[in-house]
Amino acid sequence: MPTTPAVLIAASASIVLLLGVVHLVFTFRGTRFHPRDAALEARLKEVSPQISRQTTLWRAGIGFHASHSFGAMLFGLVYLHLAIEGSGFLWRSPVLLTIGVVYLAAMLVLARRYWFSVPFRGIAVATLLYAAALGTIWS
Repeated sequence: MPTTPAVLIAASASIVLLLGVVHLVFTFRGTRFHPRDAALEARLKEVSPQISRQTTLWRAGIGFHASHSFGAMLFGLVYLHLAIEGSGFLWRSPVLLTIGVVYLAAMLVLARRYWFSVPFRGIAVATLLYAAALGTIWS
């Protein structure tokens, strides 16, 4: 039977994993991440960033979206595994526990400042679940 902290961190990690998967699907399917202005999209597909002429701003954006998705999915998969595996490795690792909450807090700040309400709310719930797990572990 999983412990309360395990369930809380597994739920937190599952939310981040789901957000990452949905973000990846939206990156390659449909037009949710496309600009509303067709002329702007056309220009993004033509113009290179200052750093290199080997890509366009559009292609770089797709790559950034995909790598962002992979990062969220990696966090979700790793922390889900650590929460449910039986050895208790995560609970004995203050470093991993701290990395998890720092990652979530950083994502929460980014979501609040740069994104929109759905990822912000999802990450807020994930952060609260993770913090509740830490409170249970460290009390």
